[in-house]
Amino acid sequence: MDLPGDPRHGDAPPPDAAGAHRQTAVGACVLVVGGLLAWGATSIPGDAGYAGIGPNFLPWVVSAALLSCGAWLLWESLTGGFRRMEPPSGAARGDWPALAWVSAGVLANAALITTIGFVLACTLCFVFGVRGLRLAEGRRGGGARQWVIDAATGLAIALPVFWLFTKLLSISLPGLTGTGWL
Repeated sequence: MDLPGDPRHGDAPPPDAAGAHRQTAVGACVLVVGGLLAWGATSIPGDAGYAGIGPNFLPWVVSAALLSCGAWLLWESLTGGFRRMEPPSGAARGDWPALAWVSAGVLANAALITTIGFVLACTLCFVFGVRGLRLAEGRRGGGARQWVIDAATGLAIALPVFWLFTKLLSISLPGLTGTGWL
């Protein structure tokens, strides 16, 4: 039987009271998210499609997985804390400017995708995200040349994805022009 802090298994000692409360809160939050997803899945019609499953199948699978993981995390936290947990790596504090750049990219994509199209919105998201990740590594964000390189790279990724979805899979994505190529 594995006991918390058992030196034979190289386990870490049990967490302090504050750590145990945080671990319990993580498990409880995962349970709540799984429960909310299950509650939302009840409002999705379950009429089976051509594959024999309906549109509510995947939300039920994800909610069941979240509820299972949440219950497991809660059980772990209440019976001695997360075992075999490695000490955290990385900086002691969050890198807020980097998070702001990445978040701005995702939010700009969501806000602009129907206005400027999938390709340009995803390119902008890539440029902002790469800048944020570069800052998180402790490197400078780069000058105008780096912005152009990042934009060209983002465009080189977004264009084939757009064409794959619209031309090969016949999935409609918002475009910049009516031609279907941008």
